[in-house]
Amino acid sequence: MNQHRRDLLDRDLECVAADLLKHDPRLSALDVRVRFDGGVAHVEGSAPDAADLAMLRESLGRLGGVLAVWDRVHVDGGAPRVVDLGCGGAKQHADNLGLDVRPGPTVDVVADLVAGVPFQDESVDQVFAVHVIEHLADYLPLLAECHRILRPGGVLHVLTPWWRHVNAVADPTHVRLLDVQTFKHLCRPDHAGRCWYPLLVTRDEATVFADLLPVKAGVGPAGEQRLARFFD
Repeated sequence: MNQHRRDLLDRDLECVAADLLKHDPRLSALDVRVRFDGGVAHVEGSAPDAADLAMLRESLGRLGGVLAVWDRVHVDGGAPRVVDLGCGGAKQHADNLGLDVRPGPTVDVVADLVAGVPFQDESVDQVFAVHVIEHLADYLPLLAECHRILRPGGVLHVLTPWWRHVNAVADPTHVRLLDVQTFKHLCRPDHAGRCWYPLLVTRDEATVFADLLPVKAGVGPAGEQRLARFFD
């Protein structure tokens, strides 16, 4: 898809999102702005409580053409605590906590992801793993760490090359290939009983996107109907 058409589709999605916010009474308590970039919804603003934000995420994720929902919404006046894993030289938002194995101007915490994530249990609202897990021979321990540090209702955002696109194999530091179907496995309990609930799992021509909730207090495992929305 060329950039001009992608831009037009983003503007169309913004119109649809504006109509949704205007006419859906379930979202009337929200004071948010929605911008689209490459099919990803970027949401900023405020919500009175977590249930309102959860409804917004679910509603936007149901719109055709939406690849992911990345929000930075203040809930009940509090700013979210967001971690960028393997941030390198650029974080997804300036206020995120950047974590990387090497120091740099955007890195707030220096740590090797293979050794774990140095945050307390249920201390984080969102985790971004953008072009990270394809570099790890075994990424399941890292996802277990994300599950541990996320609060109930928190979201893990994963972005990784789609296995059939040249970007997946062009970088020799990529050691794992992933597909949308890879995340079906993660939405089943592992040996420790951990699993993820899929908010949105999809792809475009080059990239796989996954927005996942940790299954813990208040969030149960996905049923077959939910799994069928995203997976074969």
